Amino acid sequence: MEIKDLCGDLSTALSVHFDDKDRYNEYFSAAVLVPLIWDNDQISVLFEVRSTRLSWQPGEICFPGGRIEMLDDSPLSTAVRETAEEIGLKAEQIQVLGALHEVISPIGVRLYPFVGYIHDTQHINANLDEVSEIFAVPLDFLLAAEPTVGHMERCTRPLDDFPFALVPGYSENWQKRKDYQVLFYEYKQHVIWGLTAQVLYSFIEIYKVMGNKKTEK
Repeated sequence: MEIKDLCGDLSTALSVHFDDKDRYNEYFSAAVLVPLIWDNDQISVLFEVRSTRLSWQPGEICFPGGRIEMLDDSPLSTAVRETAEEIGLKAEQIQVLGALHEVISPIGVRLYPFVGYIHDTQHINANLDEVSEIFAVPLDFLLAAEPTVGHMERCTRPLDDFPFALVPGYSENWQKRKDYQVLFYEYKQHVIWGLTAQVLYSFIEIYKVMGNKKTEK
């Protein structure tokens, strides 16, 4: 095979679209919506408390959302579909405002967050199979809040099938790789933390920048 043909064939083989859904299998890939609502005469952020009957993170606070399925057109369609299912709305009742930066968690989660506005809050009806409680936090409270910052350590540990004979001197013990921060927001009896707090922080920072730009004009 000539170099020209080889390069052409490789170019074709490598032209697979980057957003091909097969890549979702590399991580637990999920999408969430940061829902804004008008509550008690102010903008608030809606949160869910996951049902204690769920096997994944039971009882924790999160945004509506879930795992990206192969039948979903995009992460955005996942976020809208899951939000509609979990809080009892139709997709058309959710006004999507835009996307936040994708988050890749040290624990192997790839998260696609979006921001939306829900007009008809009177129609919200939690799916009790997945959601035990829905509550709202005033945006002004979140803008003024300073999250508590903790840290976790990411490490690696070889398992039984690791071929130590091929890499003499490699340790069988846990090896520290990197520290990463974990954020915590407290509101009344609720603690918002982990990936949800990270997404929330990202949204709040964007909102603050937007507010500063308006003030400058």
